[in-house]
Amino acid sequence: MIQIISTFWLRYIHPRLISLIATIGIVGLTSCLLILFVVAKLAEEVLEKEAFAFDTSFLLWLHQFANPSLDNLMLAITSLGSSTTVVVVAALTLGTLWWRHYRVETYIFVLTCLGGLILNRGLKLFFSKPRPQLWTLLISEKSFSFPSGHALGSMVLYGFIAYILATHSPKFSQIIYTLAVILIVAIGTSRLYLGVHWPTDIIAGYGIGFLWLMICITMLKLQRLRQGQSLD
Repeated sequence: MIQIISTFWLRYIHPRLISLIATIGIVGLTSCLLILFVVAKLAEEVLEKEAFAFDTSFLLWLHQFANPSLDNLMLAITSLGSSTTVVVVAALTLGTLWWRHYRVETYIFVLTCLGGLILNRGLKLFFSKPRPQLWTLLISEKSFSFPSGHALGSMVLYGFIAYILATHSPKFSQIIYTLAVILIVAIGTSRLYLGVHWPTDIIAGYGIGFLWLMICITMLKLQRLRQGQSLD
């Protein structure tokens, strides 16, 4: 039995594992496993209808800082993760990639966006978690709460765009990734400020979005490897 397991590991699992580690690195793989664990724990609690004590307390604490100026700022920021903005940004990115003849990036980008959309819609329906109603809201949201579509979508869309830009402009990669992180965090924060999501919704959205983003980037890297391109 041990010999069978050993043979199976060496023949099928080990080569793929080595290829995966070489593609995303030990740190990347470890980060993904850790995030997967956190998301799984959150999902388990949501399925069991358990309430997270810090969800309510954090939102109420954050609401203390509400004022008209911040309201307008957060409404503007949250619009960057809205369906309309996402469609426009995705269409412009898709057109640019196709125009520049980045065919592999184009196909993977389409897959990335479609996968993110399916994950968002499917998981919301699966968990069917109500949104918070702790004060009079400035915006109306009719979909379910978990996970946050803005957090998941912004991570997938702007994260992938940042990766493409950084790949083709390595000198500016730090600036590109920094701006992308600021944008993604700002969008998630705006959802909390506006009271339309629980903190755990945002955490789960970021986690799921990051995992899907890493899968898509890995597919892109492997495709480049097959075509004899260097891995960036």
